[in-house]
Amino acid sequence: MRVCQTLVSRLLFAGTFAISGALCRGQNTTADVAPVIDVHVHAMDESFPGGGPMCPNEAKFLASDPKTKEATFGWDVENCTPKLYPSEKGQYIKDVKAEMERLNVTAVVFGDEAGVKKWQDAMPGRVIPGTSFSEGMTPGARVSLDKLRQEFTTGGFKVMGEIGLQYEGLSPSDESVDKYFALAEELDIPVAIHMGTGGSGRANITTPKFRGSMGNPLLLEELLARHPKLRVQVMHAGYPMIDNMLTLLQANSHVYVDVAGLIWSYPIKEVNRYIQRIVEAGFEDRVMFGTDQMEWPKLMTYSISLIQNADYLTPEEKRDILYNNAARFLRLDTHEKK
Repeated sequence: MRVCQTLVSRLLFAGTFAISGALCRGQNTTADVAPVIDVHVHAMDESFPGGGPMCPNEAKFLASDPKTKEATFGWDVENCTPKLYPSEKGQYIKDVKAEMERLNVTAVVFGDEAGVKKWQDAMPGRVIPGTSFSEGMTPGARVSLDKLRQEFTTGGFKVMGEIGLQYEGLSPSDESVDKYFALAEELDIPVAIHMGTGGSGRANITTPKFRGSMGNPLLLEELLARHPKLRVQVMHAGYPMIDNMLTLLQANSHVYVDVAGLIWSYPIKEVNRYIQRIVEAGFEDRVMFGTDQMEWPKLMTYSISLIQNADYLTPEEKRDILYNNAARFLRLDTHEKK
């Protein structure tokens, strides 16, 4: 409760509306809260590498010297409030489950077969399983096409992602991975592709092959031309390449975006400007809510509040972003009535 009230204070200070009281009530049931779909969650069971607090919407992408160590992702964790903290060891899945139940969240959870199953077992009915064609975090290591076909035809997986070709310095239209997208089109499986944001100094700190240019949403055009029935979720909404993102959405009506990661990784005014541009350009029915949840259980409360308190969104647009658009994209059996 104290953490949630701190988030409320932060949002009010930032000039947003008051957070919905239901988000801060520990005793509410799912009947009290309209359903939410989070289309971007990772199947972690302990802290993400780093394991420390983070400062939502407090990024400062300062210049650094190659002789010194840059603050990871550009967060000044010593001098910001509020902080979001990871769970105690062994408690993460339990804590996230409690948040998902309290907030009435169903999540697309990405990971390997064992990791995703652990989440499904812990949260029956709240996990939509997703997996990529990459083997773990090893660049260029690919799952066999036969294995991936089995995972989507008999293994229960529903979304292909997260596809992080940008971290390998590859375009999503690269011919070397085209067979995987061909499989997704054949099986009518939506694909979720990392585009855009990667944190401050990504290529300097952890991923030397990472290329900002490979996050350009227009790099998807050749892929979409080869596979015209492919449903694509552009993760992080291609931030910060707004003009190219709008160009792609204009040309391809089955492309959606998620606001995961973006929604808490940058200053609030910048986040709101970016989402507002997409909505006011006419694409509000293709914006999906997501967190990019990795290790901070209260991130869901915080991220939902940013959509609920966005004064540039109508109540109908908020429900579309938090639920209806994802239900349509994922072709869920039951859609919420607007």
